[in-house]
This record gives sequence, structure tokens and C-alpha cells, in this order.
Amino acid sequence: MIDIAIPKGSLEEQTLRLFQQAGLEIKRTEREYNARIDDPRVGKIKILRPQEIPTYVAEGYFDLGISGTDWIRESCADVVTVTEMDYGKQGPGKVKVVIAVSEDQKAKSARDIKPGSRVSTEYPHLTKRFFDRLGIPVEVQYSYGATEAKIPELSDVVVDLTETGATLKRNGLKIIDVMLESTSELIANKDSWADPVKREEIEAVETMLSSVVRARGKMLIVLNIPEENIDELIALLPSMKRPTVSKLYNSGYCAVQSVVDRSQVNLLIPELKKVGAEDILELDISKIVP
Repeated sequence: MIDIAIPKGSLEEQTLRLFQQAGLEIKRTEREYNARIDDPRVGKIKILRPQEIPTYVAEGYFDLGISGTDWIRESCADVVTVTEMDYGKQGPGKVKVVIAVSEDQKAKSARDIKPGSRVSTEYPHLTKRFFDRLGIPVEVQYSYGATEAKIPELSDVVVDLTETGATLKRNGLKIIDVMLESTSELIANKDSWADPVKREEIEAVETMLSSVVRARGKMLIVLNIPEENIDELIALLPSMKRPTVSKLYNSGYCAVQSVVDRSQVNLLIPELKKVGAEDILELDISKIVP
């Protein structure tokens, strides 16, 4: 039985949705930060700040956890990355830890930062290691939030997490470098990963979660087409491996099924119609297990 830590805050909603879609619904107890999953492989569930989760997993308080790449690197936690979950506050994708300065500064990259500059950030360890590698001595100041507001009175440079950069821009800042890209990661305690029984349980949970992530952005296309047009259709139709083709009973038609990117569907369907496709269905997919 494995214990799991899931993130509170910006990743919380997406994480709860992911577990629910994977058939591992997280049910809160009367205590806000405790929860449970009705699965014999899962024991304790705790909802914690993502900043804390890598350290707690590394120290063995939990077998498995979800946190961002940024906090895993910031904490230097010695954990196993089981897989990237590839989601953030707004859904799929990555966010960036960036270096920003006032728009009126001439700096065009981190290498242009002047020695002795004041750098405000929630990532003091990441920031110090980054500027040490560049050989630029800076004064790293820990920020408790609203980091973009510290320039120019309290800081010369900020290191902050952003999805679009819009908040930084609204506050008169420009991004001059990217320190790292971050996404949600499923991480495991090293001893738990080395234990055959726990590893099997961890991999089972990972399979269910990853199957949901893999299915996002995909659709199943089902259609009928005259047999004589099948080769022309297959040349157009993307698939995970090969489309499934079966003959329809007592007719000159074939039924075809294929998994395609949701973003391609609106452009794909008119092309399929041109080569004779009929009775086209678009079906949502809940999981894809390789």
C-alpha cells in the first residue's frame, strides 16, 4: 500500500480532475488536508503545498507525490521522476521560470545582469545556482509573493514563474531569459521505487494517470467508405499505429476507425469527405493505455 501527496494551490484542481478521470477519485475527509481513495493499493492521501512535497517524498513520509519541476529542482530533493504529467494551472503544457527586468533596462539576457544586482524570487536556491554558473555575483532576496511588484524600489531583477508573461508585462517588466521549463511530475521515494511490491503499485497508479493524460487532445474517428476508395482515405488519415479497417456485411463498404489529434479534426473531416467518407463520427476518448 502506498501513501501519496498531492499539491494544494494552482495544481490542485487539475490534479483532482486527473485522479477522478483515472478512476482514482480523491475524496476529502472532514479534515481539509486529508483525503482517501477507494483503492486497495492506496493508503494515506495528503494535500500539501507543492513546495514541500519533493522533500517529504525524498524523506520517506510519502511513497509518491506530484509537484512541479520548479519545486523539485529548488528543493534538490533526491527522488525518482516516474513520469511527467504535463499539466499546469490552466491545463496541458509547461510554464517557465523566467528572468525579468524593468522595460527601460538595456539588459537583453541574464549575462547582461550587473554584478551586485538585487534579485527577488521565490526560488532562491535555483537562482543562486543559475547566477553562480554564469559567474555573476548577485544579492538573492526571498520573495513571499507579488514578486513583479518589487522592481524598481526593492529589487533590480525578478525570477518568477509565468505561463504567458502577461502579468510581468502589465507591471512594466520584460523577460530577458528563461531559467527552466516546468511541468507537473509524478515523483517517487527512492526506497519505495526499489521495493518490488511498492514499485508495482506505483506503476499501476502511473499507468492509470498517464492513460488519461495521453488521451487528452485525442479523438476517435469512425467512418464508412466505399472499398475502392480505401487506399486514398488511409493516405489522409493519421493514426497511432494503423487505422482499423473492417468490411461491412453484404456491401461494398468498409468501416474505419482511427485515433487523431482533436486539433486536426475540423481540417481533416472535409478532406475525408472528398475521398468518399460517409457516416463520420467523432468520439471522445477517456484513456489510452499503450
